[in-house]
Amino acid sequence: MTDNAFGNRPAIVIAYHSGFGHTATLASAVADGAHTEGADVTTVAVDTMTDADWVTLDSADAIIFGTATYMGNVSAGFQAFAEQTGRRCITGAWRDKVAAGFANSGAKSGDKLTALISLTVFAAQHHMHWVSLGLGPGWNSAAGSEHDLNRLGFWLGAGAQTDVDAGPEDVHPADIATCRHLGQRVAAVSAQLIAGRAASSAA
Repeated sequence: MTDNAFGNRPAIVIAYHSGFGHTATLASAVADGAHTEGADVTTVAVDTMTDADWVTLDSADAIIFGTATYMGNVSAGFQAFAEQTGRRCITGAWRDKVAAGFANSGAKSGDKLTALISLTVFAAQHHMHWVSLGLGPGWNSAAGSEHDLNRLGFWLGAGAQTDVDAGPEDVHPADIATCRHLGQRVAAVSAQLIAGRAASSAA
């Protein structure tokens, strides 16, 4: 692993809940993308949190939240994790960390936008800096295809769709690539923020 263009190596945690393994596959793609930008990356399944995992989250420069979409919102497993962060919200433990998110559903829309909005509000309650997907829409013209990045046309975060009878190994390649892009983008933004803070301190 090499340092990014800014010479910084941000610590990034992907905190996710996966009911059937699809979101876990996407979390791995996000982690891979962040690795390629020179970040130190840890993935944490929020339904099996340990004390060490909480320490890792508290010390991270950025946290990327991931969830399956159930009944038009984040999963119960992710919501349980979110509610456990209440004390950290009050104390500002995650203030000014970078945040981003991704969500998966069975239907093409699947109300993933609602889940992403919930992740954004959660990050805002922690006074974090939200990073958007940073991609234009794919698959929206005759020349486009389902293999385009951001094939489902989300901006707030990465949106993925996996058939309900498909296994984790069958997550759409374009969604994996889109999540990899999200990891790269968050790593780059985190490095920029670290560099800016260092320059400000030096000044």
